[in-house]
Amino acid sequence: MIKQPYHLYIERADASKNMARYYAMEISATLFGEVCLTRFWGRIGKRGQSKSHHFSQEKEAVDLFLYLTRRKRARGYRPCKKLNLVTA
Repeated sequence: MIKQPYHLYIERADASKNMARYYAMEISATLFGEVCLTRFWGRIGKRGQSKSHHFSQEKEAVDLFLYLTRRKRARGYRPCKKLNLVTA
């Protein structure tokens, strides 16, 4: 069981380089009791790619979550200033 939710959504944009990227992560529990860190990344507005990492302990997933967050922040990713929600 996950002790607290872990979610992250960050973006990196540079109009001069025609770059608009996003990176998202979350930690969740699987049906089998494992802890799963799922990553999503790609160009803003597109589906992108994803990758899942499975762990037996939450601490291992949190360590990877924090490591990847530090790496992405060092590369210029920042939380988006405005969240565009579509309502129907």
